[in-house]
Amino acid sequence: MIEFSAAEIAELTSGTLSAGTEPTLTIDVATIATDSRDAVPGGMYVAKAGEQADGHDYVAAAFAAGSVLALAEREVAANDAGTPFPAVIVADAVRAMGTLAAEVVRRIRAHSPLTVIGITGSAGKTTTKDLLFGILSQHGATVAPIGSYNGEVGVPLTVFSADEDTRFLIIEMGATKVGQIKYLSDMVHPDLGVVLCVGSAHAGEFGSIENIAAAKGELAEALPPRGRALLNYDDGRVRAMAARSAAPVTFFSSADAPETGLPDTAGGPRFLQARNVRTNADGQPEFDLAFPGREDTLPVGSKLLGLHHVTNLLAAASAAHEVGIAPEDIVASLNQQRPASRHRMERTDRSDGVTVINDAYNANPESMRAALRTLAELGGSGARRTWAVLGEMLELGEDSVLEHDAVGRVAVRLNISRLLVIGDGARAMHVGAVMEGSWGEESMFLPDADAAYQLLTAELAPGDIVLFKSSNGSGLRFLGDRIALPTGIGPAATSDTTFGERTAQP
Repeated sequence: MIEFSAAEIAELTSGTLSAGTEPTLTIDVATIATDSRDAVPGGMYVAKAGEQADGHDYVAAAFAAGSVLALAEREVAANDAGTPFPAVIVADAVRAMGTLAAEVVRRIRAHSPLTVIGITGSAGKTTTKDLLFGILSQHGATVAPIGSYNGEVGVPLTVFSADEDTRFLIIEMGATKVGQIKYLSDMVHPDLGVVLCVGSAHAGEFGSIENIAAAKGELAEALPPRGRALLNYDDGRVRAMAARSAAPVTFFSSADAPETGLPDTAGGPRFLQARNVRTNADGQPEFDLAFPGREDTLPVGSKLLGLHHVTNLLAAASAAHEVGIAPEDIVASLNQQRPASRHRMERTDRSDGVTVINDAYNANPESMRAALRTLAELGGSGARRTWAVLGEMLELGEDSVLEHDAVGRVAVRLNISRLLVIGDGARAMHVGAVMEGSWGEESMFLPDADAAYQLLTAELAPGDIVLFKSSNGSGLRFLGDRIALPTGIGPAATSDTTFGERTAQP
């Protein structure tokens, strides 16, 4: 348990106490909530402007649920007389959360050994985090993000769930602009930094893929000389980050890459490599894993779905190996872990023989192609009919139409049986498929998820495999959940209201 008094919070955040707030009032950081629905007795509620609402409007609800202190940007009256709720008033509630999180990390390090592991990349962060948690939690008290908490709010919330006995702290780091990963790194001071890939997702926000690479590389730059950068050798932009890090480097790779011509790094680079990479009949990756300094290999047979997960498996293995976990223990854990987070290549085999793959938590051009390749492999060269139900990839900027068009063409080249394109923002996928040579009803454009639901419930047949893939904001994960039910009939899809940060950053 790590506690702060109201006076300590005010001092750390350069805040002031609202009238009548008791300076000795103490809260446990594990009780800090940014959503009034998550408020607990004796806790602190952070009032901030969220995507859907102003948190100050929910201070009363948080106190009704048991909160005893607020971290707010202005006073909120508790009664008609104007008496304010007990609060620490700060200029920026989100930045104040970060300051408190930094102090929590400092206190834990002062109390006991702590290894902080940062993970970033345009795709695969959450899966890698889940895999690494599965390994490390067997060897010490481990804290990892809930869901995909990875931004300026999510990282502090993850830190607040740690205590003085935490041995491993896994931090998922997302960003929407240059400088954000540096901010998160300055908050938690990672010992290890994992960079998975640099993709074109959210290029519209960053301005260019070069800016995305610059942002992801901030994690490598933040590592101390005593730390280690764990970099994906197979992504050239990530590989180049070795030159930006003062820490020694371990490369992980699924290619037969020679250990020559690599960037000079302190102590020389290590290599962790997947050899003989393949998928089994169920589309699950298998390979032989070679650890640094070890001549023999260990067989990995993952229960995840899709060849693209090899990168995530290697990244988790690299981090676990770096903190001293035995290779045999790492492989044993990787081989038994199943998907831990929803809507990420989530497979459901219905009782009527239809297979549903719900991968609609997030999407970018690279992950779209990877998911389509997995679908094609599962189809077995026409042995099973394949359906790709695709929605919009958000925040691609000026290249959005071209990127959607290209995905539609890929679906045709992979001989996907049926392509359903949902929503105006994704229409270019259908146009691309038609221009590539799709005919008849192989590719269809549908205006919304309800139309797709009606078509799928009418036409899906035993043996069919249907993939749902879109950006989170496009909402196809809800359609996938409905279709995954045994009869394909379920409650109407609903959208989740976000207060504070419920969604992830890329």
